[in-house]
Amino acid sequence: MKHIAAITDALDSKGIDAILVTDNRNIRYLSGFSGSFGCLIITKKERVFCTDSRYEEQARKQLTGFEVMIVSDEKTKTLIEKAKALGVKTLGFESTTTYAFYKSLLRKGVRLKAVSNFVEDMRKIKDSAELKLIEKAVERAEQAFFEVKPYIKKDVSERKIAAMLEESIRKKGCSGLPFDIIVAAGQNSAMPHARPTDNKIKAGDLVLIDWGGEAGGYFSDMTRTFLVKGEDISKKQEIYKTVLLANKAAINFVAEGKQAKMVDRTARDIIKNAGYDEFFGHGTGHGVGIDIHELPHISKTGNESIKAGMVFTVEPGIYIPSLGGIRIEDMIAVDKGRCRVLTTIPKELEIIS
Repeated sequence: MKHIAAITDALDSKGIDAILVTDNRNIRYLSGFSGSFGCLIITKKERVFCTDSRYEEQARKQLTGFEVMIVSDEKTKTLIEKAKALGVKTLGFESTTTYAFYKSLLRKGVRLKAVSNFVEDMRKIKDSAELKLIEKAVERAEQAFFEVKPYIKKDVSERKIAAMLEESIRKKGCSGLPFDIIVAAGQNSAMPHARPTDNKIKAGDLVLIDWGGEAGGYFSDMTRTFLVKGEDISKKQEIYKTVLLANKAAINFVAEGKQAKMVDRTARDIIKNAGYDEFFGHGTGHGVGIDIHELPHISKTGNESIKAGMVFTVEPGIYIPSLGGIRIEDMIAVDKGRCRVLTTIPKELEIIS
């Protein structure tokens, strides 16, 4: 319930009497409810969970300290009437909600105020229990990868490797995948978010694999790139060294108090100085937790300071359409002022025979 306490302590600073939480990830973070339909009304003294009859039994099992309210028709009217009954004059709502839902909330007697990143800002800082789940998600993903790694070789298709890896991840205890696995070989690897195809790995190919695991609703995210033995691979080896240098430099730079955009710049400057700036288009990293992409943003515009308890990726890359792409992605946790790397899979270039 400490997450709830943080919310109630911050209501006054947001100029609201209560917050209406509708984002499923934020609902799970605050209440533990893992269903796909519901919302929370949180005041300084009251915690109300609203859902329909489909999730009544699940809600009563998963939630403690909440009044469970079951609604059928006129959901938003019921929510506003409940807010009024709780003495709410100004109701905050998440700015990510749809305009249609906002319009349906409009009722006399309650002022609505959009609030941005209220819960998301709190989710940036992981406590010890959250960190243990993330570490477990990393462990499961890595164990699955090591089972599949021997099959990463010539004449095996991207799709087959992805399917094998997904099956292994689920067998390790993950309830689901945090995102669709990326397996991209050859020129496909130059697309940062390529989807696996029937394309078979060939001699001289770069093979980029991006995957993750899950534990208790928390995720992991990692990428490794391999090179298949072949003729004229020296350029790819050179580029790999540049990405690896950028990855290591950015990780070494991370410390409490440093700006997120400076972590990005550390990696980006190395790639720029090597002459590949135009081939690195995405940010250097992102937070990971109950969502695969959350705060903080490790990018050119990441103005916030790194704080203890943050967990995020460091994933510089170079993607050249005519050649292929390389990304090296680690997960790190900021602990006792400095960073601790959570991923353990070796990242020195491995050339597959």
